[in-house]
Amino acid sequence: MPLGVEQGAPECAMCLILGLTWARLVVCLTCGWVACSDDSPGGHARAHYQETDHPVVGALETDTAWRWCYVHGRAV
Repeated sequence: MPLGVEQGAPECAMCLILGLTWARLVVCLTCGWVACSDDSPGGHARAHYQETDHPVVGALETDTAWRWCYVHGRAV
């Protein structure tokens, strides 16, 4: 997470509003927004990328270094 960026709450706000459940949560490495992953019904992390052009998300779990780049469509 970049210096000065705070991670959001460990929940997908849009899924909560819509009454959806998520499979996995990811965090935007640009702004700290937490949203559901592409394998969740809402796919709200991808929607966040499409709205903001923030290209990279990471695993919300602190024990993994997994990251995904929407621009290149692959793990980085």
